[in-house]
Amino acid sequence: MQEFNNKVAVITGGASGVGRALALALANEGAKVVIADIEAQALERGVAELTEMGCECLGQRADVTDPASMQALAEAAWKKFGAVHLVFANAGVGTGEGGNMWDYNLNDWEWGFRVNTWGLIHTINAFLPKLVEQGEEAHFVVTGSGNGAFLVLPDTPIYTATKAAVQAITENLHYQLQAQQSPVKVNALFPGPNVVNTGIFNSERNRPQDLPVDPNKPDSGIHSVDDMKAIMAQYDMELKTTEPEEVAAFALNGIRAETFWISPMSEKSRAAFIARTQSILEGTTPTPPNVL
Repeated sequence: MQEFNNKVAVITGGASGVGRALALALANEGAKVVIADIEAQALERGVAELTEMGCECLGQRADVTDPASMQALAEAAWKKFGAVHLVFANAGVGTGEGGNMWDYNLNDWEWGFRVNTWGLIHTINAFLPKLVEQGEEAHFVVTGSGNGAFLVLPDTPIYTATKAAVQAITENLHYQLQAQQSPVKVNALFPGPNVVNTGIFNSERNRPQDLPVDPNKPDSGIHSVDDMKAIMAQYDMELKTTEPEEVAAFALNGIRAETFWISPMSEKSRAAFIARTQSILEGTTPTPPNVL
């Protein structure tokens, strides 16, 4: 897919962060955009922003943890535009874990898997049958993470586990569509190469009422990228960041290039990935990666 003009794109988590940046980048390319998000106010702002650009768009409040909500999103997209050519399974959360994983509240595990892993499954189930039946060139783009797909960062066991599962699902989806010689292609998008400046560290704002946070849960002190920068500055370390707009740009370039792995890496993350792979192949004892 070389051109996005008049293509229809659906983006979950589309009202903020990488999702918002994708929506704006696609609108600039002349695409028609459906942004789906659980945050009603952010969704309203996103639609207004796209409309001001002259983009033909649709905003739909959707919850990736609810299969009925995702089915409704798919139906709304096809009803509005008659076709869908790009689906970005982008919605995700960080659960703010810290300390020993055996001390974590089960609500944190449940929430992380509901959104990050089951959210992808529900998106696949809602959109893939329609995309396959449509029989046109299309891309299903999954926002994963190097933390889980390539590396295991010991401070975020829940997030790492959910994203490891996401990558396994993404690759299996790719292989199955490839075997069918389907015009629907899969792309694995890894935001980076540095920590992306989004609101994922403040995911608690969207936490469901049936999975309340443990009132005794220790506060990590990290609720934004700025918090991370401040903590690292105390140790005379500088946190390098990547802006969502950069991620959107290389995502669209990766789609154009028909690249499955859309995964820019920093020198440190590449070296850590190579070291982990060597440890697996050589059977040596692994050590925690240093990617910051």
